Amino acid sequence: MLLPLAEITVQRVADSGLGLGSIIAVVSSWERNRSVLFAIIAGLLNWIYVIYFLITRSPSESGPRNKGDRRLG
Repeated sequence: MLLPLAEITVQRVADSGLGLGSIIAVVSSWERNRSVLFAIIAGLLNWIYVIYFLITRSPSESGPRNKGDRRLG
C-alpha cells in the first residue's frame, strides 16, 4: 500500500536534479575558490569533488577561519 507512495517520492527527488553530493561540492568549492565557474564544475562532479576536497584540504580548512568566527551561533 505504501510502495506506490515511496516510488512517487523517490521519483520526485530524482527529478529535482539536485542531490546532497552536488550541494556539498558546490559549497565546499565556493569556500575554497570563491569562483562561480569552479562551483559549477564541482556541482557536476558532485561526490568525486567531495572526496577530492576531503583528501586535499589543508588544516586551516578543517575548522573555523578564526576564533572570532561566530556565524553559526
